Amino acid sequence: MHKSQIFFWLLISFLSGIFVSSIFDVGQTFIYAGLIAAVGLIGVFGHNKSFNGKFLLTGFLGIAFLFGIVRFNSADLDQDRLDVFTDLEAGQKGIEFVVNGYVDDEVVVKGDRVEMVLRAKELIVGNRKIKVNDKILITANSFPRFDYGDTVSAKGVLQKPQNFGPSAGSGQAEFDYITYLKKEGIRTTMFYPELNLTYDTMKYHKLEYFEFEGVKVALYRKIFALKNRFESAINKSISEPNAAFVNGILLGSRQNISDDLKEAFNETGTTHILAISGYNIMIISWAVLTGLVIFFRRRVAFWISVAVVCLFVVLTGASASVVRAAVMGLLLLFAQGYGRLYDPKNSIILAGAAMAYFNPFVLNFDIGFQLSFAAVLGLMYLYPYLDSKLGKVPKFGTLKEITLMTLSAQIAVAPLLIYYFKNFSLVSLPTNVLILPFIPAAMFVGFISGLAGMVFTPLGQIAGWFAWAITTYQIEVVELFAKLF
Repeated sequence: MHKSQIFFWLLISFLSGIFVSSIFDVGQTFIYAGLIAAVGLIGVFGHNKSFNGKFLLTGFLGIAFLFGIVRFNSADLDQDRLDVFTDLEAGQKGIEFVVNGYVDDEVVVKGDRVEMVLRAKELIVGNRKIKVNDKILITANSFPRFDYGDTVSAKGVLQKPQNFGPSAGSGQAEFDYITYLKKEGIRTTMFYPELNLTYDTMKYHKLEYFEFEGVKVALYRKIFALKNRFESAINKSISEPNAAFVNGILLGSRQNISDDLKEAFNETGTTHILAISGYNIMIISWAVLTGLVIFFRRRVAFWISVAVVCLFVVLTGASASVVRAAVMGLLLLFAQGYGRLYDPKNSIILAGAAMAYFNPFVLNFDIGFQLSFAAVLGLMYLYPYLDSKLGKVPKFGTLKEITLMTLSAQIAVAPLLIYYFKNFSLVSLPTNVLILPFIPAAMFVGFISGLAGMVFTPLGQIAGWFAWAITTYQIEVVELFAKLF
């Protein structure tokens, strides 16, 4: 077996260990027994060349598998310093604590309430001030408004999150909300606390940041401000509901999309278009490269495409999920821009293993992460197959390539979409076939409209007209097939 193949299977074993441990509670006894068996195989067959090398390889694969289990368990058992202060009661009433920190993610508006992540830096207990560095998911009223990086003082009851799901007897499993939040590094919640922007009160004091943390906060404040400007430019350049749709496919912003339109996307199995995932970035990166190679040399087009993807990541807020998807997109761009990698599957698996090592929860609990992998594999393996089978079909410029590209990615992600959203529409396939080939164009002209609108609104409106025309067709197709559902 070639060394690259051995490397591939070692990575697969490591990821398998993480996956198994995310489903089953694997105890220390199994880990120790497995380690003894794996080391035994290596010891016995490593010194005797006459034996089949597959036994030796099995031993190393076993160690990689166990390493994946240990990595997940260690991440799962990590505790915040806030843990000892959660769910405390006195007289059947929760004990309130004061927590000082800063908003560590974009605030999500959900009707008359908001959800925001507070990076707690200080916990006030009586007259003591305890230094912490943990995340708290806060549910609060939508007013006053908070933005990323705002220093906030929150007074409320610290609670551990609880799983929830369908009623008993429904036959469906409850949603593992606890692990879902762990994926984001959140292990504590606080509901409707008393909130104050500390720089608007006499209580203001400078938070103590770790090294480079202050730089990160300052940088992300600018990123989210830029994102808000970009979204506002689209709203000024494109009329509704098209502007909300463009913001959905570009930024994952869905709060301005009407409930009727959301339901139409759900009924036609096209909701995935409105979610920021690797699928979106795969589409826009490949589409940009495909369009640019008409005018530039492939390697020049590659570097322009890389710049576009990086700018896209910044404008979407540079969240961890988007960054992970961008890594997959850039790997795919490299394969296409510089010729096929020697072994593309190793590059993809290595990227996935690295991401899973730093955050083991993404493998089984991050839909965007899984969609990224599925989309990449579809574009890397299924697209060439379909292209070869349909070689006699006219290209019509880049329309054929983009159509096959979107179809390949859609087929690859379809099992995941059916599994997670529990919905398979009979009109899903024709709807997707009719609108997906135009998603790259809608994203591209919407992207240009937002950028141009940030510079000069009338210029953005010119590009916005093209975005409006394309998205009007897509919206009407979705609404038409939704009526047939």
